Amino acid sequence: MAKDKILGIILLVLGAFFAIAYTIMGPVDLILYNLNNSATQWWDAIPGFQWEWALMIPMFIVVLLVCVVLIWIGYSMITTPPPVPLEELEEELEREEEASK
Repeated sequence: MAKDKILGIILLVLGAFFAIAYTIMGPVDLILYNLNNSATQWWDAIPGFQWEWALMIPMFIVVLLVCVVLIWIGYSMITTPPPVPLEELEEELEREEEASK
């Protein structure tokens, strides 16, 4: 297996791992934060407003997009065939030129 295939597998696995871990740990962290922090702030007066979600949702989207890009790059590295050596291309072009004469 070529080095680029191994690197592609590593990127794909890491991207999937971080996407899953971040998806699981986000709500867990939010619940633990709410249990440990009971101070009253000005935004507590707004009914239904939770500032934690205002921070968590955009960060979740950004982290998930980065993970999806890593997964896509890894998948592309795994499935892309290796390039043809230049010597073979030159020989093929010479054969085509000789055949056309």
